[in-house]
Amino acid sequence: MVKPTPAPRNTRQRGEVMALLQEVDGARSAQQLHMLLRQRGAKVGLTTVYRTLQMLVDAGDADAARLPGGEQLFRLCSRDGHHHHLVCRDCGKTVEIAGPAVERWADEVAEANGFTDVRHTIEIFGTCRDCTGPGSGVACG
Repeated sequence: MVKPTPAPRNTRQRGEVMALLQEVDGARSAQQLHMLLRQRGAKVGLTTVYRTLQMLVDAGDADAARLPGGEQLFRLCSRDGHHHHLVCRDCGKTVEIAGPAVERWADEVAEANGFTDVRHTIEIFGTCRDCTGPGSGVACG
């Protein structure tokens, strides 16, 4: 008989990671979150930050997005139905978006190819208005 895996303990360090994720705007790397926690005086190791983020992703409470350069960003995510994200590749700002046309297309393609129980995620990367606006240092066209 296989024993169920116990739920992870709710530790002070995990609570600090969750509290920080609720405060920051947009997505952040594990290293960025660790640095912010250390600046607050929290005694949290980088390994604990990574483990907590993975636990949140596995539970569906957070999303992870990999930037085109390979860096992985994390953010708390709404549980209000299926959605996709616009992600700024400069600052990590994230906007949740609905994609009904994408949902219909995914269902049609899956059905046409005999697939069931299909899941998908879409991350659209660009540069947000704040990072391209006046004073941002980004040259336009």
